[in-house]
Amino acid sequence: MSESLKLQKEQQQRDLETHYESSYHQGSLSSVSRQSYAAHVSSSSSHGYKISKKEKKLSAVSKKQKKRPYLAVDKEDEIIGYVVPVFRSSHLATQDLMETQEEVKEEGVGYVVMRNLFSRETDFKMRTVKKSRETSLRESAERMALSRKMHEKEEFQKKMNPDSLTHSPEFIVKPRGQTVWEGKSVTLHCTVAGWPKPRVAWYKNNVLIDAKARPEKYFTESQYNMHSLEIKNCSFSDTAEYRISALNVKGESSAFAPVIIKRFKEGEEVVERPHGFSPEYGVTFNTTIIDKFDVSFGREGETMSLGCTVIVYPTVKRYQPEVVWYRNGVALSPSKWVHMHWSGERATLTLVHLNKEDEGLYTLRVNTKSGFDTHSAYVFVRDADVEEEGVPVAPLDVRCHDANKDYVVVTWKQPAVEGSSSIIGYLIDRLEVGTHHWTQCNDTPVKYARFPVTGLIEGRSYTFRVRALNNSGVSLPSRASDPVVAMDPSDRARLRAGPSAPWTGMIKFTEEDPTVGVVPGPPTDLAVTEATKSYVVLSWKPPLQRGHEGVMYYVEKCLVGTDTWQRVNTGMPVKSPRFALFDLAEGKSYNFRVRSCNSAGVGEPSEETGATTVGDRLDLPSVPGPVIPIRNTDTSVVVCWGASKEVKNLVGYYIEVSVNGSGVWVPCNNKPVKGTRFVCHGLNTADKCVFRVKAVNAAGYSGSSAESEACIVQASIAVPSPPIGVTLQERVRDYMVLGWQAPAKTGGADIRGYYLDYRTVKDGVTSKWHEINLQAVTTTSYKVTDLKENLFYQFQVRAVNRAGISESSIPTVPLECKEWTVAVPGPSHGLRVQEVRKDSMVLLWDPPTFNGRSPVTGYYVDYKEENGRWRCVQERSTKNTYIKVTGLQEGVSYRLRVHAKNLAGVGGPSKSTDAILAETRPGTNEIVVDVDDDGVISLIFECADLKADSQFVWSKNYKALTDTSRLTIQTSGGKSRAIFNDPSLDDLGTYSCVVTNTDGVSASYTLTEEGLKRLLDISRDHQFPIIPFKSEIAIELQEKGRVRFWAEVGKFTSNCQVEYVFNDNIIHEGKKYTMNFNKSTGIIEMFMDSLEVTDEGTFTFNLVDGKATGRTSLVLIGEEFAELQKKSEFERAEWVRRQGPHFVEYLSFEVTPECDVHLKCKVGNIKPDTEIAWFKDGIEIEEDDEDAKKIGKSDEVLIFDIGKISKKDAGVYEVKLKDERGKDKTLLNLTDAGYQAVLNEVFRVIANSSTELKVMSTEHGIILYSFVVHYIEDLRVGWLHKESKISHSDRVQCGVTGEQLWLKINEPTEKDKGKYAIDIFDGQGSVKRVLDLSGQVWEEAFEEFKRLKAAAIAERNRARVVGGLPDVVTIQEGKSLNLTGNVWGDPVPEVSWIKNDKPLLPDDHYTLKFEHGKFASITIAAVTTVDSGKYALLVKNKYGTEAAEFTVSVYIPEDEAEKKE
Repeated sequence: MSESLKLQKEQQQRDLETHYESSYHQGSLSSVSRQSYAAHVSSSSSHGYKISKKEKKLSAVSKKQKKRPYLAVDKEDEIIGYVVPVFRSSHLATQDLMETQEEVKEEGVGYVVMRNLFSRETDFKMRTVKKSRETSLRESAERMALSRKMHEKEEFQKKMNPDSLTHSPEFIVKPRGQTVWEGKSVTLHCTVAGWPKPRVAWYKNNVLIDAKARPEKYFTESQYNMHSLEIKNCSFSDTAEYRISALNVKGESSAFAPVIIKRFKEGEEVVERPHGFSPEYGVTFNTTIIDKFDVSFGREGETMSLGCTVIVYPTVKRYQPEVVWYRNGVALSPSKWVHMHWSGERATLTLVHLNKEDEGLYTLRVNTKSGFDTHSAYVFVRDADVEEEGVPVAPLDVRCHDANKDYVVVTWKQPAVEGSSSIIGYLIDRLEVGTHHWTQCNDTPVKYARFPVTGLIEGRSYTFRVRALNNSGVSLPSRASDPVVAMDPSDRARLRAGPSAPWTGMIKFTEEDPTVGVVPGPPTDLAVTEATKSYVVLSWKPPLQRGHEGVMYYVEKCLVGTDTWQRVNTGMPVKSPRFALFDLAEGKSYNFRVRSCNSAGVGEPSEETGATTVGDRLDLPSVPGPVIPIRNTDTSVVVCWGASKEVKNLVGYYIEVSVNGSGVWVPCNNKPVKGTRFVCHGLNTADKCVFRVKAVNAAGYSGSSAESEACIVQASIAVPSPPIGVTLQERVRDYMVLGWQAPAKTGGADIRGYYLDYRTVKDGVTSKWHEINLQAVTTTSYKVTDLKENLFYQFQVRAVNRAGISESSIPTVPLECKEWTVAVPGPSHGLRVQEVRKDSMVLLWDPPTFNGRSPVTGYYVDYKEENGRWRCVQERSTKNTYIKVTGLQEGVSYRLRVHAKNLAGVGGPSKSTDAILAETRPGTNEIVVDVDDDGVISLIFECADLKADSQFVWSKNYKALTDTSRLTIQTSGGKSRAIFNDPSLDDLGTYSCVVTNTDGVSASYTLTEEGLKRLLDISRDHQFPIIPFKSEIAIELQEKGRVRFWAEVGKFTSNCQVEYVFNDNIIHEGKKYTMNFNKSTGIIEMFMDSLEVTDEGTFTFNLVDGKATGRTSLVLIGEEFAELQKKSEFERAEWVRRQGPHFVEYLSFEVTPECDVHLKCKVGNIKPDTEIAWFKDGIEIEEDDEDAKKIGKSDEVLIFDIGKISKKDAGVYEVKLKDERGKDKTLLNLTDAGYQAVLNEVFRVIANSSTELKVMSTEHGIILYSFVVHYIEDLRVGWLHKESKISHSDRVQCGVTGEQLWLKINEPTEKDKGKYAIDIFDGQGSVKRVLDLSGQVWEEAFEEFKRLKAAAIAERNRARVVGGLPDVVTIQEGKSLNLTGNVWGDPVPEVSWIKNDKPLLPDDHYTLKFEHGKFASITIAAVTTVDSGKYALLVKNKYGTEAAEFTVSVYIPEDEAEKKE
């Protein structure tokens, strides 16, 4: 038997059956792994006897079998077995294996069911069945597997017991044996559980595998308790037994997996599928995660969302990947705190209400049928603002353990910030589910982060929270725990197990097993599980003898040294086999025992626990070891520290940071971390930070570690990325010249050089890589010599910096070593881009190594967008090896390449650059030109992202500076200055500066001849400076006619001196001149009380400030001097006038908005006895004059109210003031021009008060009108129609009615439509109000006119009685009555008479006439009393009807009445 089959057999015997495998791991396995797994389980389910039988079959191979291509052979070319390859096109063999596995499982299940049925105490008939040895062995294996499952379940429950958190390592998923073909890679996976977290190591044939020493062969990875070993490029020597060993303080466990590497015979070919191929869908899924979430920061109470966009290619209909979120390696599930969403493209995790429990490393894992992809980032949760200054922050991670009928243990983690003083203890609150009232569980704060809560009611659910307490107060409560039910653990286990299979047996009761009246026996296994200063917890097991009735317990204690036992729970026995004792004396020793009781009585006591001293069994952790900070990024630092040496039940560590020297410590994490390495994020770039660490367990905090060394927050140095673009620049018979581009990422340090490797290629077969150069090459090109002609070579390049050597570049295509015979130049090389901005970038390159048949005469540069076509940058070639590409579009990526040309033509293109995004990054600086105070011209460039090894590299015209006599470079910190020693035309050109070890920080400045001339002028001004004046010398007249000369200096020092000069003579302060120089404001002053004839000339201020000078002068001669002297004398006279009663404001007029005219003046320095007199036309206005009523006074203002002005108000008005101190007068001429000025102001007020034109229709036509506040006859008003003045006519008339200005258009027609304007004179110009009488305005007005006109005609022509009829007629009986009414109407109306509302017809008694169409008469002959009544004359035509009513009263004379009587 070969070695490989031995390994297989040992593995099959060791792993007889796979018990279970997590659904999570099953989902993440590739299709290849699952097929191999199914085949392995199927083979392992069979007994070794069957395997040996199969070996016997494989020992002889027929000729037909030899022709099959899938035969495994060893090194001696011997066949060692038949293998179904996992990459075969047909999957029939794999499906058969899986079906066989399912049949075995079904047979095993049937056996277990039958065994359970026949184990009952029921009547059954025994039937003997003969079984083969193979069947017996299989059933035996099933029984062993079932027993093993039960044992593992018990072990798993023990592991989950919170009272014993630590447990030895256990392989949840063991590594599976693999069989692969030579040249492929294989990965072994397993999942290990254990606490503390076990450390793992991989072995090959019991020899330790050092993956770091052989990274090209092995790669190990450990995430979320899942471990993997990848064996790359497997060879036949990798066939071995691989072992993984897991070790922690509780023990060690190992798992084994054989790996068999198979080799094909010479000449045989195999078509195989790629790793990760999914046979179910027939594709290999590739997963890419983009738009990744970054390190995030939140605060308690906020909502945070994390998300990534997931691209799974190819897209398969009705297939979705499995998206799983993890926190600190634990899979999350949806809850009220955690919401998950998968849209088919984007995975989102929303943390609804952040708490410190939510802090940790979040991982998104996307599982497909071909593998998985992950992304992780840390989420930091800051504490909510405290309600009181100095109180601690809330505890976290409140959990419930060991729940019983009336008892539960609550644990929590201490917060990171204790507040202004240490935490005294913790208060535990409970809430019964369904209520809203929190009840405090402990009166005395407990310092131990673990507390037993008693007094619960069986069957009810509770949640718990914890608050921290210090000298300043109580913290906010923690997040409430998950609900826990107070119930017996066995009942809880039954509920979790779910419904069981129906039981078909029966229960028999015997006399030896009575059901009632049994006094329970003593409890067993009594032990002290916890002992602190505050409490002691006992636990025990129920008694063996207890009948079928439930039992309860009494707990008794006894002080060591006495024989007195005292019952602790005298009031009520406890139901749970757990009990917490409080109020014990600290430092005293006690013995404890427990009695069981039921309705039959109290049983015997249990065995005593032994002496237990009240005190903390758990000590505080020791101080962590030295803290070492390591630079990571611009906002984070990696902190490592030594683990606490003396610590039990470590909860984790808190890391604190402080800016060096500040003394303010801030927590980096608000949730304890278990490891000794942590990345502190959210720091400020360039801060100098120190760190310290403290450990925490249930007993409390350790002391803080010693402060670390100060660490500057900035990006660390890393290995550079590989060089790119390795191209052939020249080749001859025995050498080649290679060129390449520098790495895109330098790793934060200068590239020190490059190493080249080569290998030969012959008939597609490559040799091993060989080094070309032992010393690093500092340029980006190299001449490889001693090559063989017509042989093919491949090359690769590595970059090196201070951190190490990069990965190799992509190997070149095979290049043949033979001489070039082309005439055109070879490709340029060394393309690099700098000075990238939003609309431009600068491309530099090196000339081609191969020039062709003639020298290179120029270059063409092409560019294109990411997916566009190539376009030439310039129309004509450039001789420079650089060019600035402009006109780019912001936010678009571009690629660039170069063509060289000579006399023979244009050569091929160089290798293009990578895609470069046209953007101006935030914080980008440009080169600034500076001229200092000494006139020195320099170029300044600043960089804020300077690294430790960064340097400023200056160049002229993009070539290194060689002539140091022209330019001096000075660099200090993040600023570099290039100083021109002697600026001249030789310095013209483009100056650029590049900062190394940065992300392309660079800039340039072009110095032109015009710019140089301007800079030289500025330099000359700085060398020979002139003191600037903000204000040149000026003159100002002050009170009493005093003259002030003043100037304001712009820039000066405290040493500045002023020299006062008049007509080239220095003058000094004295009786005539007063001088002052206020250096705080820069104002120079000189005062003269008056100007005399001798003061005509030039006044000058001369300034001297070090080497700077300044001069300002004022010439006062001729008319200018005379005018100033006159004003000075006037101001002096005015000052004298103001010593007595005087006019502050002289008499003037004002027009109010109501067009009232007021004369007013303002007086000053008056007394009660000062005489005030008003005059008009030289005649004083006396008190009894009518105009005296118009005089008034308000404060110091005198008023004469003219009112509405007219010509009678014209005249000369004068006001005089007089008392013993002096007199003054003021005069206002309101005649001629003065009167016209008042009218003009009145006109202005009237014109501006006019309203907008409005339209009104009448029966005669249309009226346009505007209202003003007042109207006087002198006001000129004009009307315009279509910009033409309207003449007065019979049809169009204008006028004024009161304050209404109107224009009447009689009988309007269509010609009257258009724009109308009223032009009102406002004293200087005019004010126009415009109305467009057209469109809807015209239509409405014209329709209204027609309506009113029609109504007027109707009113005029309607039938009516115009007179002649009385209201009442009194007539004596027997007489005749004749009445005539005058009637009008056109057409002639119809006439009728009515009596008492009834028509009256003519007869002998009534005579009715209507003559000439105007007169209607009624005659009543011999009236009687019957004729009395109400009559009406009714006239009617088409325009209307009218009735003239009158009353007729017939009376009988007295004598006639008497006669009748």
